[in-house]
Amino acid sequence: MTTQTTSSELLKKVQSNFIGLDTVYTIADGRKTKRIYLDSTASTLMMGAAHDILESFLDHYANSHSKLHFSAKISTQVYDWAHEKILSFLKADPEIYTCFFTGSGATAGLNRIARVFRDFRPDKDVAFVSLMEHHSNDLPHRKHAGEVVHIPLDSHTGNQPGCLNLEALEEKLIEYQDRINYVAVTGVSNVTGIINPVNDIAKLAHQYGALILIDGAQMAAHLPIQLSGHDDPDCNVDAFVFSGHKTYVPGSPGVVVCRQDILKAIEPEEVGGGMVDDVFVDRYIVKDYFPDREEAGTPNIPGAIALATALEVLERIGMDYVLEDETILIENALERMQQIPDVVIYGETDCNICPRAGSISFNIKGMHHGLTAAILNDYFNIAVRNECFCAHPYVKEMILDDMLLASESMTDEELENDYKLIAGMVRASFGLYNTSNDVDALIDALKEIVSRKDELTQNYHVDESPDYVHNTFKMDVNNRFSVPEFVDQYMAK
Repeated sequence: MTTQTTSSELLKKVQSNFIGLDTVYTIADGRKTKRIYLDSTASTLMMGAAHDILESFLDHYANSHSKLHFSAKISTQVYDWAHEKILSFLKADPEIYTCFFTGSGATAGLNRIARVFRDFRPDKDVAFVSLMEHHSNDLPHRKHAGEVVHIPLDSHTGNQPGCLNLEALEEKLIEYQDRINYVAVTGVSNVTGIINPVNDIAKLAHQYGALILIDGAQMAAHLPIQLSGHDDPDCNVDAFVFSGHKTYVPGSPGVVVCRQDILKAIEPEEVGGGMVDDVFVDRYIVKDYFPDREEAGTPNIPGAIALATALEVLERIGMDYVLEDETILIENALERMQQIPDVVIYGETDCNICPRAGSISFNIKGMHHGLTAAILNDYFNIAVRNECFCAHPYVKEMILDDMLLASESMTDEELENDYKLIAGMVRASFGLYNTSNDVDALIDALKEIVSRKDELTQNYHVDESPDYVHNTFKMDVNNRFSVPEFVDQYMAK
């Protein structure tokens, strides 16, 4: 049996075992259909293996950092394994890097590293970020780094933005060489799914004395990653952050992987129980080993173990194969969407120029993004996301470019006013569980929406939220979920 055949069989086995794939809702025409989940960039569904490992582990659950009773010994050993698995999955040398877990997805980790890098090199007061960043990899640097310089993107076919512009980056590195502390860039855009060449960016940054931080929130679930071990050490990454809830384990923590020498040079950002060797009335002694030094307090042990389990599964399938399979799906969707009249796709669409992973953002001409998303949900049971995806500058630039092409006579003020009215896009995003059938359903739905645009639009009004709400169709009461009602039923058993 070949490696490819093995990967294919493993993928098929895993992709059909996610919690929520069989969720049924009643749609506007009264039919009960399975939900088609195309919102994985916001948060992925729970991998069955990760869910099952939690049920098994919770029989043994106890706090870690003790081996004096059976359950504590098991928790400590498995929690240690979770750290080891993450470093292995990211190809990060454990002699050079450590990893630790943080709350609130990747956001907490990115804030943490922004402060760490600031304190590690206080004489360097400039950080570079790209124009395609999620707010989580933009605002922390604005707050902590001193001065932030935004690096433009390549522009290719149809004036659509592509990857980070390496020539522009090098020009700025030369200009700010005495002040540049670090470059922070997303590995994969959460809006367009465009993949940045992170190791090439790292090499360029290091050649000019800058550190490199990668926001890997959209990378870990979609493509192979190598933080160290490159033939050219300049290609190695200094810090990498990602999030469990985007890696098939909702409820799991965020993860920071960073060079140990950087973290050892300054006192840990967070203090409390677990990260000290001893505490006196007038002083405390910080542990000199990882990851304990960086993990104050009681960790999310079940979430970390479930996340590491998902990575173990992905590693066994093979991330090269995961990317290959998803690329076929994305390119198929892009090609077919471009053939639908009135559908506008954002970002470079030629995957030979800018490969993509995970996401496609689009609009239907003459239709508000909120209305498109509502119709996809109400009439087709397709779950997508809309608005600006916490990446306002990036979305605004693409929409304003689109508006300029449509009406070159508009003044800047008119453009800004119109932008505020229509600001946003629709995003279809894919995960391990999506198949060509889901792409077929999306394409068929978009074709029907375009052909019935006026008719469907008349069925909606904007409420005070303001959201697009169907005039007559309401969510079936049986589709609602209530925690108090669940508890009532549980207590009545």
